[in-house]
Amino acid sequence: MTLLIVLVALYLFVIGYLGYRGWKGTKTAADYMIAGGDTHPIVMALSYGATFISTSAIIGFGGAASLFGMGLHWLTFLNIFVGIFIAFIFFGARTRAMGHHLQAHTFPELIGKRYNSKWLQSFAGFVILIFMPIYTAAVLMGATYIIAARLGINYEAALFFFSIIVAGYVIMGGLKGVMYSDAMQGALMFVGLLLLLGLTYYKLGGITEAHQRLTDLAPLAIEKWGKAGHQGWTAMPRFGSTFWWIVISQITFGVGIGVLAQPQLAVRFMTVKSSRELNRAVFVGALFILVTVGVSYFVGPLSNVFFMDVTPNGMDAPFHKLSLIAAEGKVGQVIPLFMKYYMPGWLGDVFFVTLLAAAMSTVSSQFHAMGTAASRDVWETISGLRDEKKSIIAARIGIFITFVWSVILADAMPSLFAGTGEAIIARGTAVFFGLCAAAFLPLFIGGLYTRFITKAGAISGCLAGFIISAFWLVFVKGKEAKTLLLCQWLTGKDTLAPDIEKFFGGLPDWIILPEVDPTVIALPLSILVTIIISLITRKLDKAHIDNCFVTINRSTLDS
Repeated sequence: MTLLIVLVALYLFVIGYLGYRGWKGTKTAADYMIAGGDTHPIVMALSYGATFISTSAIIGFGGAASLFGMGLHWLTFLNIFVGIFIAFIFFGARTRAMGHHLQAHTFPELIGKRYNSKWLQSFAGFVILIFMPIYTAAVLMGATYIIAARLGINYEAALFFFSIIVAGYVIMGGLKGVMYSDAMQGALMFVGLLLLLGLTYYKLGGITEAHQRLTDLAPLAIEKWGKAGHQGWTAMPRFGSTFWWIVISQITFGVGIGVLAQPQLAVRFMTVKSSRELNRAVFVGALFILVTVGVSYFVGPLSNVFFMDVTPNGMDAPFHKLSLIAAEGKVGQVIPLFMKYYMPGWLGDVFFVTLLAAAMSTVSSQFHAMGTAASRDVWETISGLRDEKKSIIAARIGIFITFVWSVILADAMPSLFAGTGEAIIARGTAVFFGLCAAAFLPLFIGGLYTRFITKAGAISGCLAGFIISAFWLVFVKGKEAKTLLLCQWLTGKDTLAPDIEKFFGGLPDWIILPEVDPTVIALPLSILVTIIISLITRKLDKAHIDNCFVTINRSTLDS
């Protein structure tokens, strides 16, 4: 406990100092919202990665990997290939160049100015304000459970103190304070997770021995989950099975593609001086994601070797009979229990601070994104009032209001969603990522790469993606529709999936409609609507388009 107190005290001292540095360096709205536009590429890469990877990846998706197996490494691949290489090289340079030229300080402001639409900017701001607090509350829940259990305090006290600390340095230091802190927290996550992976393989007799022992457990997995498609922890689920749809549709596709349209991540591209700086950040970002995500998706499945073979002290049965991998909806407890029973105490202390850093880095960016959306994208856009000093004050007020609302949600959600377990953390992440992809990705790509997309096309595609995603979540998607209760209230049914199948005269056996992620349906339709409406509506003024693309040229992108 002494080591833990020292580590936490040191960690909080550094966080406080970095928040102070951010506050001292914040003089303008650009400083507060895009960190002045001159951030070092390594700081930017670590901040991007630490914002992207939270407790939902380490605890939520790491726990999911303990159930579904190594197949989740397809998400690791997409996180690196799409979330880093595609995002930095193909999206980042153009986002930075266009954002700087149009003097956009937020993601909604960028797309609003690109399409000359205050409505689009305000709508994107409202989407962030309405849905990001749910995602934020889910991350807060994960962090609070860990803090309460490790420090022996109640849930409300842990939630209050954790949230106050994060909100304090975000309100004070703006994006500069957030990015400085994120970089430090990212470094902690990197070291802590490498230690965890190394000790896991050491305890299992090495890499080859560990994976062979996991492969040998396949009959146990098939016996329990074979009907759902499980073929062992080192194999992919059977094509078209329930588990296959969960791994590929809900987890891999929804999160892996949705990263490209995340407002809190896209704004990071506007914080560096040039595209050359972005290129320098690619290797650091890719290595960070490989370690932080990859370790979780290795340790999750490998934990089964311990759980199946070992009876921890104080338990009267092999752990697999009590373990939470065998109890659906509670996979979020696998990694913490694995650390508690099978890792040395000192590593538990280090890993606790690692998880604290993972949660804090994501939540701080969410608070900042929600606060700036409330102030710059909603209030200032609707009122038409804009002042350099008042923008910072308004952003701080926006952060405080959304902070209070997120904390209220995080306090209420354990009882509102009782019985769903920590799976809500992973589901909340996937829902928000997928919603942003369906609503914003077509107009974002079209705005950066073509002059073809019209204002009406962008708005129509955005609305189509948003409405279809929301409909699918509320009325079709199995667990979400059942949990939200709106479908039951309006139709008397948990889900309309059987009715949709009947309408089409039946679907192939390999299509399991309640397991299909909304992004699979909403994103293609959003793209189609964007293109069709753009073909039949009036083009944007040529002078406006030329101004948007004036810096999108080879010399600028290479500078």
